[in-house]
Amino acid sequence: MIKRNKIIYWVATAWLALGMLSTGIVQLIKLDAEVDMMMHLGYPSYLLVLLGASKILGVAAILIPKFPLLKEWAYAGFFFTMSGAIISHLVLGDSSGDILPPLLLLILTVASWYFRPADRKIRSGDR
Repeated sequence: MIKRNKIIYWVATAWLALGMLSTGIVQLIKLDAEVDMMMHLGYPSYLLVLLGASKILGVAAILIPKFPLLKEWAYAGFFFTMSGAIISHLVLGDSSGDILPPLLLLILTVASWYFRPADRKIRSGDR
């Protein structure tokens, strides 16, 4: 059971890190398609820099050892960012092709958080 959970954690975390890092870089460099998507969603393009930098820093926080409180904040940031993306697309009636990527990243976020090992969780003395 512990070995299974560890495998699930690392697979989910690896895919989550890859997805967040790649989208973070694309947002940070303001790729034209990302700027167009932000305009479509009604958000200012400068938000891309904030989202991109936050995703890259969040990936670093989740992957480096220790700092369990920082990891919790990174997971929360990923959760709210992906939830917001899904809701934004749903409100505009966008296609499932626009909704599935953030939905997958949301599922990976929850799986990675849920199956994380004990040494990556907050203990009562870590606050």
